[in-house]
Amino acid sequence: MTNKPFQLVDVFAEEPFTGNPVAVVFDSDDLSTDQMLQMTRWFNLSETTFLVSPTDPAADYRVRIFTLAGELPFAGHPTLGTCHAWLRNGGQPKDATEIVQECNVGLVRIRRSDETLAFAAPPLIRTGEVEESKLEEIVQILGISRDDIVDAQWVNNGPGWVAVLLESAEKVLAVEPARYHPAQAFLGIVGAYPAGSPAAFELRAIFSNQFGGLMEDPVTGSLNASVAQWLFASGRAKTSYVASQGLRVGRRGVVRISQDADGEGQVWVGGKSLTLFEGNSSY
Repeated sequence: MTNKPFQLVDVFAEEPFTGNPVAVVFDSDDLSTDQMLQMTRWFNLSETTFLVSPTDPAADYRVRIFTLAGELPFAGHPTLGTCHAWLRNGGQPKDATEIVQECNVGLVRIRRSDETLAFAAPPLIRTGEVEESKLEEIVQILGISRDDIVDAQWVNNGPGWVAVLLESAEKVLAVEPARYHPAQAFLGIVGAYPAGSPAAFELRAIFSNQFGGLMEDPVTGSLNASVAQWLFASGRAKTSYVASQGLRVGRRGVVRISQDADGEGQVWVGGKSLTLFEGNSSY
C-alpha cells in the first residue's frame, strides 16, 4: 500500500464551492490505468487527474485525465486544476510566465497571471453548419422550438460539441432539457447578456453519460474554448470577455476569455482555481 498525495481543486471559481471540482493525484507513475479508473470512480467527480513523469523534454509535467467512463485526451477545467495543484505543490516551470502540460492530446500551453491560469484553446477538429436533422434532434433534447435557435455551429475540439445560440442569456437559463436521450449528445447553449452586465455570455453544457442520461456540467473549459473561437470568428465577440456558467446547477463559474492581437489570434480560456481540500490516499 502506498500513499498518494491529492488535492481537490475548485476551477473557474471566484469563491469556494462555486466552480467545477477536480481531484488531482500526485506521484502516479506506479498506478495502472485500471487503478486510475478505480480511483476516479471512487472520487465520483466528473474528472480526476493523475500526475506522472513527462515523456517530452519540453513539458513541465504530464497528466492523465479520467472521467467515470474512461480516459480523455484533453479537458479544460482538469487542465487548469492540475496546473494549479502542481504549482501549489512546488512545481517549477521552465518559463516563469508559461507552463507546458503534456497530456494525451500533446503539449498544452498555460499562461499564469496573478491568480489566474489560462490554457491555449486547442484547434477545432470540426466546424461548419449543423445539418437540419441534427438541429431537429437538438430541439427535442432541449425542449425548445426550431425558431428559438438564432444560429448553430459544430464546435468540436474533441468531445463532439455542437453549440446553439439563443436570443439571450435569459433564454439560455430558461431551457429545461430532457433527462434521457438514446444517442450520444454534447450540446452547448449560449446567449448574450445585455451590454454592461458583469458577464457577456451565459453558457450551459448538456452531455450524455455512459447510461444515456443527460447531465449538465457546472463549468466546461473545452466548450468555452470552442464557443469562444466561434464567437470571435463570427464577430459576435470582438474583445476579451467574461462568460458565466453553472447558475442552473447551483454554481457561479466565471470564465475569462481573451484573444491574442497578433495574426494567429490564439484564444485563451482562463479563470481562478482554489484548492479546497488536500490529503493522502492509500492504494
